[in-house]
Amino acid sequence: MLCRPGNCVSVLFQSELCVCDLAEVLHMTQSAISHQLRVLKQIKLVKFRREGKTVYYSLADAHVETILSQGLEHVQE
Repeated sequence: MLCRPGNCVSVLFQSELCVCDLAEVLHMTQSAISHQLRVLKQIKLVKFRREGKTVYYSLADAHVETILSQGLEHVQE
């Protein structure tokens, strides 16, 4: 099963998570999540930080959050 990047982004909109937590929330394999996170990092929608062996992902910055919020508001109108 492939994770659509939008699913990862919408979950990361709520909080910072590691790959294993994203996989659990989205009911997907860690491999599928990692693949999509790699794409999202390349287009600079997400950032990461390392804590020991664990890597945590979050939205890149406030601009990404603003764009997502505005997009959601527009769809709900």
